[in-house]
Amino acid sequence: MLYGRIIRIEPDRGFGFIHDDSGQDWYFVRDGVRDPGFDDLWTGERVGFGQEWTRSGPRAIDIHHEQLD
Repeated sequence: MLYGRIIRIEPDRGFGFIHDDSGQDWYFVRDGVRDPGFDDLWTGERVGFGQEWTRSGPRAIDIHHEQLD
């Protein structure tokens, strides 16, 4: 599991980017976000996510709102 912050969201196009704690940027798509879903994300929000590697580069999957204690 990786953690980072949303740095860009393109709601009309259904994708965005996360900057993880180690400095890597990750592309993600609408379908890669768990409930409550893509439309509830905001720039600057801290999230947890899984990873997969595609021909286009790293992609974040299984993105979820980080639970704060």
